[in-house]
Amino acid sequence: MTEQQQTKNERLRAYGPMVAAALLVRLAVIPFLYREWLDPFLIEHWAFGRVARSLVTGHGFGNVFADTGPTAVLSPVYAYLLAGIFWMFGPHTRASVITALAINSLFSALTCIPVFLLARRCFGHRVAMWSGWLWAFSPYGIYYGADWAWSTCLLTLLLCCLFLIALKLENSGSLLHWTGFGLLTGVATLTEPVTLAVVPFLGAFTCYRRYRQRLTWLLPATAASLAFLAVLSPWIIRNYETFHQFIPVRSGLGLELYIGNNGYSARWVNSALHPNHSDAELEEYEKSGEVAYMEHKRQQAVDYIRAHPGWYVRMTLRRVLYIWTGYWSLDRAYLKDEPLDPPNILVATTFSVLALLGLRRVFRLDWAIGVRFAIVLGCFPLVYYLSHPETYYFRPVDPLLVVLTAVAIAGRAKKPAALQRLAHGG
Repeated sequence: MTEQQQTKNERLRAYGPMVAAALLVRLAVIPFLYREWLDPFLIEHWAFGRVARSLVTGHGFGNVFADTGPTAVLSPVYAYLLAGIFWMFGPHTRASVITALAINSLFSALTCIPVFLLARRCFGHRVAMWSGWLWAFSPYGIYYGADWAWSTCLLTLLLCCLFLIALKLENSGSLLHWTGFGLLTGVATLTEPVTLAVVPFLGAFTCYRRYRQRLTWLLPATAASLAFLAVLSPWIIRNYETFHQFIPVRSGLGLELYIGNNGYSARWVNSALHPNHSDAELEEYEKSGEVAYMEHKRQQAVDYIRAHPGWYVRMTLRRVLYIWTGYWSLDRAYLKDEPLDPPNILVATTFSVLALLGLRRVFRLDWAIGVRFAIVLGCFPLVYYLSHPETYYFRPVDPLLVVLTAVAIAGRAKKPAALQRLAHGG
């Protein structure tokens, strides 16, 4: 057995039990939670479910709020994955819902692998073991894997993989490796466009590091960019042919901006203004068409923000606090609708504080590694600060928070051998 094969076997023995334990605990939770996705009201307002049902019934990628035809409100990857499940087990059946949640649980469990490899590469075996097991039993990893039939778990896995690959590309000029990075970025972008808030910056920083080391960077970066465009182009062309307008991935930013910026502050978003909950908004959407409706919502939001800049600043700061701590209000009326907020505040705040302490230690160990973590933590939530957050929006960053938490708990005061090799191009 070669040394490389032995190393791979050692890694598999390390993270294999993590993946198995993570999957088992997530699957064990599904039977207690899946029934809510069979509720008729939720079925009617489950956007991915509506689009997936439209696909399998031969009506194309559309009907996201009602039977109104083609849409670009959602990105395509998870919708087509769900459509495949619906095709095999039937739309909105018990079997299809359980399968969707089981697949999401698998995505969440598999995230143990890049978490372990990333932590081991940067901080050594001890932190890698802490990181992998922390993710396996992360409350958010378990909950969103077992009870959230959305694209969150897939994006979490893809984003963590892209972070690890961008780190490795600093020492690789292989066009094949860089092309793979571009292809995977395209898939992640078509899963959720928020990918573009961080991955281009990670790639640019990798190019900068290669430039400083007098290594080739322009040709690899070009190969990655072309691969990315090759994945994205069919969807862009589809949207242009359908809506006669350039829509890179999704069309719904205007609506997201509007429902978060209209004077309402009892919660982080005014769901009553969404077409899923407002007959008047749905009627406008149906009459105006998707593109015109979204532009009108964008203009309404912009007009309100311009007329109330002080309110917008305060609301933005509240969103920042909410994303990092889970805190919005402790008012009794609010907590009646959000009874799980107090324990969530404790968990979210603890992870955030430990992660920021870990980030501080990382910067002391190696500034270049710290910059990469800071890029994600700083850039990923920006669009949600400015529009509106939801409880699951920040969850794709959780694996990196877990790694930083492990650094804070189990990290060494001195640079580990693995990080020393990385710093010297090993």
